[in-house]
Amino acid sequence: MKKLFLVCVLTISSLFAKGQTPKQSNLESITVAGGCYWCVEAVYENLIGVQSVISGYAGGKNSNPTYEDVSTGRSGYAEVVKITYDKNVTNLDEIFKVFFTVHDPTTLNRQGADVGTQYRSAIFYKNEAQKKSAQTIINAMKKAKIYDSPIVTTLEPLTKFYKAEDYHQNYYANNKNQPYCQMVIQPKMEKFEKLFKNRLKKQK
Repeated sequence: MKKLFLVCVLTISSLFAKGQTPKQSNLESITVAGGCYWCVEAVYENLIGVQSVISGYAGGKNSNPTYEDVSTGRSGYAEVVKITYDKNVTNLDEIFKVFFTVHDPTTLNRQGADVGTQYRSAIFYKNEAQKKSAQTIINAMKKAKIYDSPIVTTLEPLTKFYKAEDYHQNYYANNKNQPYCQMVIQPKMEKFEKLFKNRLKKQK
């Protein structure tokens, strides 16, 4: 069984006033894959400091992949989300802590009933700083023996990000009554909201 992952959320002192738009220079992005992108997108859309979350595809070779291409599991692409966040409100450390909390990084090419390389656990870094930060938190979890099984999250260079079809964007928000949303996404949301309750855009 997975050991309890106690998340220590960092206290961030410099918060923007309500309604203030962050400067472009304060924005950073990271792309992650943790199973179905509907699940990951729904979580990050509620994290303070996150400006946008876009579902898409990364990690394959052919240009302009479609959902049908990726769904075969043979394209090399993973379902990913591109997270753009304000560095003055959150940071990469917190982004990764959320990532490793809301998905299982020990199951190879699957999350629950979603099976295939398109559902692999991966972090797509765009520079060495992101790669080092990701490796550091993975090493820390391994040292602390957070999980009984090995962490299989891959670190892959982000060569190209392709936005998914429009109907995949904001899927949970637009389809909360769908069985998949209620049975798969909602439990992830509840776990996230419990552990990061002080970091939600809408306090509950």
